[in-house]
Amino acid sequence: MSVILVEGGRRLSGAVTVQGAKNSVLPILAATVLSGGVCCVKGCPDLSDVDTAAQIIRHLGGEVRREGAALVVDTRCISRCEIPEELMRRMRSSVMFLGAILGRCGEAVCSHPGGCELGPRPIDLHLHALRTLGAEIREENGRLLCRGGALRGAEIFLHIPSVGATENAMLAACAAEGTTIISNAAREPEIVELQDFLRAMGACVQGAGSATVVVEGRKKLHGCVHRVRPDRIVAATYLCAAAASGGCIYLRRADYRQMAAVLCVLRQSGCDIRSDGCGIRIKSDGCLRAVPPVRTSPYPGFPTDDQAIMMAALLRSRGSTVFVENLFSDRYRHVPQLRKLGAQIRTEGQTAIVTGAEKLHGAAVQATDLRGGAALVVAGLQAEGVTQVDRIEHIERGYADIVGDLSGLGARIYREE
Repeated sequence: MSVILVEGGRRLSGAVTVQGAKNSVLPILAATVLSGGVCCVKGCPDLSDVDTAAQIIRHLGGEVRREGAALVVDTRCISRCEIPEELMRRMRSSVMFLGAILGRCGEAVCSHPGGCELGPRPIDLHLHALRTLGAEIREENGRLLCRGGALRGAEIFLHIPSVGATENAMLAACAAEGTTIISNAAREPEIVELQDFLRAMGACVQGAGSATVVVEGRKKLHGCVHRVRPDRIVAATYLCAAAASGGCIYLRRADYRQMAAVLCVLRQSGCDIRSDGCGIRIKSDGCLRAVPPVRTSPYPGFPTDDQAIMMAALLRSRGSTVFVENLFSDRYRHVPQLRKLGAQIRTEGQTAIVTGAEKLHGAAVQATDLRGGAALVVAGLQAEGVTQVDRIEHIERGYADIVGDLSGLGARIYREE
């Protein structure tokens, strides 16, 4: 079993290139099922979740091979419509394949998805969207049995702007007869990138990035080449690491336009942040101050994925900061682990109050989920002594090389078996 060891107290400096976005790659790989051709996805990060998506495609009858930083996906010979339970359990985004397989094969069989345990995350909205398009779905022995037959365009209203449900609806709608209108759609940048990829395959999709997405279905799709945009959550992680540790770093390819909420909080904490259009530079003396309440909300609000990471950055700040988690009921599972390092955090329901500690000390901690694990690394960079982070398989679901990236910026951080 592997662990990450972090020795705190070093300022960060230098430059690093931000990896491709995990949350873009996964729905894009699901979309390749619809193409019936060969797609080349460039800038594809080498992550365990990406590997799981590739295994799903291979199980369906497709071929996937890595060529450096690109994945070449051939889905011309897809012959199966069922995803094994073992692959579904590995990641939450496995449910994204439901709409694509249904659109390609007319039927789909899978179990409920796994992923990080962040509280109830029902897939009701996904199923609602597919049923609205005409799919018949029933549950039998823990499996979802879906029959699409002739999917037809429809008006789909999502009572919550769910990213996954929006993406699943877009994928299935590409195979439906007629026009589909998705209202109260999620507006995240990953939705826009999925639209770009579908258009490159020949689909007619518009409106992504707004609350209404329109899909003209039954267009002939084909293979394409696409380069994945930088991961805004990974970029935020490295910005928070530099903010808390002190120093000056430059993130190549980081897009400030997608990170307005996070950059605003970092500036309020005392950081100097500049963008030249090609990346983001942050300068910090490591002495941060508390900020106004941080409330998570759908894009363009403060991302729930960045909540734990920002909390870790403010553990030694002057004053107290209130965090309010509005999206997931169990997203403070990292808090007991941060307390082992000396963090002063009180939680009540969906609210957490962080009072800056004079100093943190190294300890043995355990990653409870992907972003909570990254938060422990950010905290360890500030702590005196050595912090040992266990269960790093969670972190490796979303960070291709967090150890290499941070050590390249001057951190003392190692991965040990």
